[in-house]
Amino acid sequence: MKKKTRAFLKWAGGKYGLIEQIQERLPEGNKLVEPFVGAGSVFLNTDFDKYLLNDVNPDLIDLYKIVKSRPKTFVKDAKTLFVQSNNCKDAFYGLRSEFNQTTDPYYRSLLFLYLNRHGFNGLCRYNLSGGFNVPFGSYIKPYFPEEEIFKFSEKSKKAKFVCQDYSKVFARARKGNVIYCDPPYAPLTETANFTSYATGGFDANAQAKLAKLAERTAFKRDIPVLVSNHDTVLTRKLYDEAEQSFVKVARSISQNGKKRDKVSEIFALYNNKALEKK
Repeated sequence: MKKKTRAFLKWAGGKYGLIEQIQERLPEGNKLVEPFVGAGSVFLNTDFDKYLLNDVNPDLIDLYKIVKSRPKTFVKDAKTLFVQSNNCKDAFYGLRSEFNQTTDPYYRSLLFLYLNRHGFNGLCRYNLSGGFNVPFGSYIKPYFPEEEIFKFSEKSKKAKFVCQDYSKVFARARKGNVIYCDPPYAPLTETANFTSYATGGFDANAQAKLAKLAERTAFKRDIPVLVSNHDTVLTRKLYDEAEQSFVKVARSISQNGKKRDKVSEIFALYNNKALEKK
């Protein structure tokens, strides 16, 4: 069995642990389109000829473009931030402040990796003013993902990175492509929120809009779409036109990240071929 490739970013809701289940469900195609690429675990562990990878977070996409085009320079410069003197609250909050003040894409990318590895639980969160506000993580020695960065860069030769609204990325897909959607998840409880990944949120209306777009794309344009989400009453209803399947996954379900439990995940496959079987 081929060894799985890890993403170089820590990522809340990352798909590394579900790679085999996703691989089983993804239809064949000449290009994989990901409107919500996140850390890129699905991209790294599939073998399509080409990839169109999108995220609404410009910091993430700028980072990926830089890693693709100049990995050696990036690794050399990023390493200078991963020193013991930067692994404390004062240094972290100072560098976080620099990140929030600078507009230079390259420097922001270096700081983004530092914040990702030194911040709490690999969260990527911004306040309503667009400021990165994840607290210090208090790790003994944050890992510098050099090998993972170079692997990502090599695989990126097949990829185009864009930062658009997901609906525009759907519009760019063509027959023969496959779309995989890993949107900000529907909350398991009414008190949970949708704002962890980027400002702007992703509420129940946005979830419904995505489901309808996936349905139209598959059944009217003949482009298969696989969507993953929390298994809830809402998502089962939203994805009622899709072929649904379910897996149990271990997830942290408390704010301190210590309590882990099995939660159910839904996979919804919109595919003309799947429709014929129903």
